[in-house]
Amino acid sequence: MTTYRDFDTPDSFTTAALGRPGQRIFLIQVRGEGEVITLKCEKQQVAAIAHFVRDLLADLPDGDVPLPDALDIIPLANTEAESFDFVVGPIGVAYDRELDRVVVQLDEMVPIDENGEPDPDVVAGRVRGLITRGQALAFCDHADEVVAAGRPNCRWCGFPIDPDGHPCPRMN
Repeated sequence: MTTYRDFDTPDSFTTAALGRPGQRIFLIQVRGEGEVITLKCEKQQVAAIAHFVRDLLADLPDGDVPLPDALDIIPLANTEAESFDFVVGPIGVAYDRELDRVVVQLDEMVPIDENGEPDPDVVAGRVRGLITRGQALAFCDHADEVVAAGRPNCRWCGFPIDPDGHPCPRMN
């Protein structure tokens, strides 16, 4: 079943990581209008969304930014690693000036053929959320915490250090 959903006024737009560092599964969840959509993604995707949204917010003119409950991160609902609607592929981030909302669009990853073209028989899912500035800021702050809670990076090569050790390519 293909998931195609627009959330014009989501109650929550959040992320979490399940599992132990080095084996974590990253999820993004959008909730609103009595519906919950959970998407599996990569750590780098969560970090990239936070980075681009934070840059977008910095470029906006100051305005009345209500932040009441938006900064209270709501934990994921139904947090089972195997329970997600689809795996995230392409991501879009934009700003809707008329609504004063940050638009985050998450498209489903689809298989590609040997020529690098998407499979024409697969209908990709899409989830789009129009989140407030407060929700966007809360997502960014929380995403930074979730990403940083993983394995530390090696100071020499930048790769993550496993709890069992790290064969650093720069140290031979």
